[in-house]
Amino acid sequence: MCFFVILLFRFRRLSENAAHCTCCVVAWPGTCSDMFLSNRLLLLILLFPVSVQGQVSQSQFDKILVLLHVTVIDATGAPTRPDMSVVIAGGRIMELGRTGHVRLPKDALVVNASGKFLIPSLWDMHVHEWNKEVFFPLFLANGITGVRDMFSPLPSIKQWRTEMAAGTTIGPHIFAAGVIVDGPNPFCVPCTIVVSNADEGRKAVLKVKDMGADFIKVYSMIPRDAYFAIADEAKRQNMVFAGHVPEFVSAAEASDAGQKSIEHLTGVLVACSAKEAELRKENEARLGAEGFRADTMTLEQAAALDSFDEKRASALFARFIKNGTWMCPTLTVLRAQALIGDADFRDDPRMKYIPDFLKKQFWADAYGWKEHTAEDFARARRVFQKQLEVVGKMKRAGVRLIAGTDTANPYVFPGFSVHEELALLVQAGLTPMQALQSGTRDAAQYLGQLDSLGTIEKGKIADLVLLDANPLTEISNTRKINAVILGGKLISKQELDKMLADVETRVSKGN
Repeated sequence: MCFFVILLFRFRRLSENAAHCTCCVVAWPGTCSDMFLSNRLLLLILLFPVSVQGQVSQSQFDKILVLLHVTVIDATGAPTRPDMSVVIAGGRIMELGRTGHVRLPKDALVVNASGKFLIPSLWDMHVHEWNKEVFFPLFLANGITGVRDMFSPLPSIKQWRTEMAAGTTIGPHIFAAGVIVDGPNPFCVPCTIVVSNADEGRKAVLKVKDMGADFIKVYSMIPRDAYFAIADEAKRQNMVFAGHVPEFVSAAEASDAGQKSIEHLTGVLVACSAKEAELRKENEARLGAEGFRADTMTLEQAAALDSFDEKRASALFARFIKNGTWMCPTLTVLRAQALIGDADFRDDPRMKYIPDFLKKQFWADAYGWKEHTAEDFARARRVFQKQLEVVGKMKRAGVRLIAGTDTANPYVFPGFSVHEELALLVQAGLTPMQALQSGTRDAAQYLGQLDSLGTIEKGKIADLVLLDANPLTEISNTRKINAVILGGKLISKQELDKMLADVETRVSKGN
């Protein structure tokens, strides 16, 4: 059962002096115009919970929402704007201007956000959502209101969308591939459309489209002729294809073929090598003898480290820019692969949020670490350091990046890891603004949704995060979430904390 704890106060005016209160001051109901509230009751709402599984309380969320005295970081690249008022109605940003210069509607829910920072909500652009009861609240509690799902059962995703549209579930916007398209002997037979030749590649595109997927996910072992047939048919069907660069195709060829994004930097280090042709022949021979293994990509990239060529790298990055090829580096999962041998890394308190089926079936021997040698771990760390370096080089060259984590691969925590991804992008050389944009503005641009999402501008959907500290001075401040606004609906810190607690309880009971 949920309880409301409400304190009543009487104020003659709400002005900059209200900033003395460290809590959010909320005026509801009443009339608020030009910052003055005359003899109105103000309610300091300490707790107004919402169930992730149940109907959101419409008595709260049907109200017009007003944020006062907030510092806006709109993610367009513009400087921060302090002491702003933001008026939200009908799920969209209706007014945006200096506090005291925006006329406020009657009967609004008014939040004093003095000392807070408002950013667009975050997107995780590479996830796998196996369990909505666990994943949805973890996403929302971490300020994530949108995800690009790179493969999860499409019928489940369609059902979740229906529930969210009906208001019986709250969760993130989902762009989904549904299934993987891969070559023979895929790692997950039920999850995959297997293609062996060009004709099967074309049919796979038509099948994915008929299933209602938003895009096509290509994987590592697609034969060369099938891959180019997929690229051609996807263009004919006006469908995006994205994913791994297959082992039998170069990164430059994938870019030229129109692959919209390359995940995990697959093929990139090899393509930057002065010995690319030689390395690709060796890789193909290894695949013929051993098949695709858990460490295949690490071994390939490690072999390219000593022959990294700046001129080839620059030419490749220029090609990406020319072709409009995006990178989704997923540095979080790459780091996990590099550090998995470290017991301190595996001893993570966030394990309390991970369901047993993931821990036992997928995380127990993550990335095959129990069979790895000290040499293997050292090699993985060298590769990861080079990947960080290359991401920085690509961004400085002008290659477009999006923030994705590869949740829920081992030690990539749903929701939480997007903040690690942003921090790793800064470590790679991005500015905090650039890192923030990779999970906001640039994500929306990639998805063709920049007209309605991704930045804080008048008329856009009100998917926002209220922070207690400035992420542009320290990117880790994206973790300091005071509230989340989803489609104009305010979810308080107390509610977000309850979501986390509920997930912990569910997981502890084995649900």
